[in-house]
Amino acid sequence: MTAAARASILIVEDDPEQLRAYTKALRGYQLTCVGTGTAALEALAESLPDVIILDHVLADGERGVDFLPRIKEAAAHVPVIVISGTLDIAKKLQALQGPKSAHYTLEKPVGLFELEATVEEALKECGVGETVASLKSLERAEKIGTGEPERRFTERLARQHEIAKRLREAPEEKPNVSALAREFGVDRHTVRRDLEDIAARG
Repeated sequence: MTAAARASILIVEDDPEQLRAYTKALRGYQLTCVGTGTAALEALAESLPDVIILDHVLADGERGVDFLPRIKEAAAHVPVIVISGTLDIAKKLQALQGPKSAHYTLEKPVGLFELEATVEEALKECGVGETVASLKSLERAEKIGTGEPERRFTERLARQHEIAKRLREAPEEKPNVSALAREFGVDRHTVRRDLEDIAARG
């Protein structure tokens, strides 16, 4: 899998045994691992991942859910998967509610197949994909017409998200620029620029 095609995941977990299991299950991704919410915020100031895995009980007495609002402020569009064996149902529901909430909560001990499937779903359905859907809905509500700058931005983001998904699903295949240009109704130069943008973000 090429570096440009691999999604990036920030894992916030202080337990070495859990980290080994997570890195084994997610070995096809670019992983950054930190042990505290404080370190997670520092990592987010450097670069934004595609997905965040956030354990609740962390080093230095920190609690992952306490950091959730600040993490979402720093990376509003990035899906967060909270993993915990100590949160009760009310706390889990609270973590999933509101504008600065997680997308998923998983119970410890988490099954590695479940974790991998949740990450794959988050990459396909949340994050940029969810943002594109929100922008399209907003455009309809605000009656933003074709050709306006806002509409062009959404179209470019949607196209790049779809191309990135395909690169992740078949990373060994070289993108067919001509076929993509025909499919999306743009010229080859636009597709090449899209691929360069994706690689730069990757």
